[in-house]
Amino acid sequence: MLIFTIMFEKRHGIIIACDVENMEKLKELVEKTYGIEGIVGYKIGANLALKYGLKNIMGEIDFCLPVIYDHQKAGTDIPQIANKFAKACREAGIKGVIIFPQAGPKSEEAFIDAIFMHKMVPMVGGEMTHEKYLYEEGGFIVDSAPSKIYEIAARKRVDYFILPGNKEEAIKKYHMIIANLINEPKYCMPGIGRQGGEIKKVFSLLLGYPSYAIVGSSIYDSSDIEKSAKIFAKEAMEFE
Repeated sequence: MLIFTIMFEKRHGIIIACDVENMEKLKELVEKTYGIEGIVGYKIGANLALKYGLKNIMGEIDFCLPVIYDHQKAGTDIPQIANKFAKACREAGIKGVIIFPQAGPKSEEAFIDAIFMHKMVPMVGGEMTHEKYLYEEGGFIVDSAPSKIYEIAARKRVDYFILPGNKEEAIKKYHMIIANLINEPKYCMPGIGRQGGEIKKVFSLLLGYPSYAIVGSSIYDSSDIEKSAKIFAKEAMEFE
């Protein structure tokens, strides 16, 4: 199986989470940000995909940069669905796919294999950014599950990992696990901005490793989208 892992030209930068309400706002967001130094990609979520169709979005808007699809949360279905899901993403023109494989190791392996097979980049998450996610915090997910998810992904030759950017102790914990299994993991982190995460702090925890902040409402809900994007991008680029 051929492995496709190249996503971004830079080792640090900003991925804009495009969780806007409609196509008009999406176009505005892309037009005002794609040329900014340090903006490396865009993340499209399930809400826009359900409303407009992922293939239609990709066909109507020239993103100029790699686009990641976040199904919120993909990888939770039975293994037999993985190939159909990955094929649909590939046919839409997606480059990277985020999965949070909470349905178990068989599903995780199947989704990773399918994404690779369709020449896209799997990006695997284990712990989310919100409170009461893990059992010890009052959530449903057993505390050891994220570590196992990351370990399986690393052994499946995944390079990109989704870490909660507003949980510094979690970042340190999972980085130690992942970096012991592969040479150069690459980290993408939501939770930066309005959820409390700070680029300087979390990038500093991962010095020497490619790191990307996933930033959404702090940019697209700003009164000046371009200015806000430049501020985040400049901070990220200080680590280049």
